[in-house]
Amino acid sequence: MGYTIQAIKGLSWLSAVRIATRILSFARTLVVARVLSPYQFGLFGIATLVLVFVEIMTETGVNIFLVQNKKNLEDYIDTAWIVSIFRGILISAAIVVSAPFVSNFFKTPTTNLLFLIAVVPLLRGFINPCIVKFQKELMFSKEFLYRTSTFFVEVVSSITLILITKSIEGMILGMIVGVLFELFLSFIIISPRPGISFNSGIFKEVAGFGKWITASTIFNYFYQHGDDMAVGRILGAGSLGIYDMGYRISLIPLTDVADVMFRVTFPVYIKISGDLNRLRRAFFRSLIFVVLLTVPVGIILFLFPRELISLVLGAKWIGAAPVLKVLAIFGVVRAISVFSSSIFLSLEKQHIVTVISLVGLIGLGVTIIPFVLMWGISGAALSALFGTSVTLPVIFYNLYKIFYK
Repeated sequence: MGYTIQAIKGLSWLSAVRIATRILSFARTLVVARVLSPYQFGLFGIATLVLVFVEIMTETGVNIFLVQNKKNLEDYIDTAWIVSIFRGILISAAIVVSAPFVSNFFKTPTTNLLFLIAVVPLLRGFINPCIVKFQKELMFSKEFLYRTSTFFVEVVSSITLILITKSIEGMILGMIVGVLFELFLSFIIISPRPGISFNSGIFKEVAGFGKWITASTIFNYFYQHGDDMAVGRILGAGSLGIYDMGYRISLIPLTDVADVMFRVTFPVYIKISGDLNRLRRAFFRSLIFVVLLTVPVGIILFLFPRELISLVLGAKWIGAAPVLKVLAIFGVVRAISVFSSSIFLSLEKQHIVTVISLVGLIGLGVTIIPFVLMWGISGAALSALFGTSVTLPVIFYNLYKIFYK
């Protein structure tokens, strides 16, 4: 079967995953928006900021390595699992230790939430790393089953527990239930199952590869969440809740397109990376497809922010409307940026992805505080847009170097 047909099948399956998960996510958002306040949602935003931060700081790049590596996958699984378990323990401990300092920094009572959310990475560490076979071997139908069933369990659990507890703890407890189910499923639906075995040579190989991925993810974290930190610190949890909700609405339909295309095209690009002309044609066709899908969605979000927020979230979230207008443009630019990284990673040019993230971080960093002080949460959105926009020249320059020099 040709790679074009495989890519189309993959796009169909992963699009089905996104549609299913977004329907479920929309249902959860309706519950959260009507049961919880912006302040409560802001507390959850702070807790997830810390979780993602510690995960990023300990990123090994092992999943990308396993997909990119053309050797026998089974030789790496045991060591990858041991590394994942150790990383999960490290992340959990770091969240617990940092909890009082985080509460003091944001001046909010988030300590207990952080203690609870620390369970999530601890459990994630035990997930079978062999799930990368879904992407590596283009097993998109199995990935559909795996991801939709896992997310379904998480969302149903979250909605039920939020309605029972009337608190944001219900959302985190739902995450824990979802991870437990994913852990169980990862050992049922895919093989081989990892064992207790550690190979120092393999670990060094993975670590050597992962240094650029680690640097890239650290830069990318601050690039993506520096605005959240500034809003939470300067304007408070209530403003962060409104901003974060607007951010989610703008990015979900736009970056979903880019993320699906990335997951489908990345393994295909790896397989055709030796034929530069074929790779160039495949990339630009995919890029045009991403643009054609994201631009109309961005226009709708830009033109009708108040109507969309009133319909989806309710009147108490209407303060997110000005933010949504700016983030609609941001989402389109961000989708192009996210998708473009697939070509660099397929050619083992991780350093380019790192440079792109660093440029975006610098663009955000120099504008975020003055913009927030001048324009509040709309200023944070403008800063995010500026940071993403300055990455485009870097992306296009490196694409030109790869394809035309």
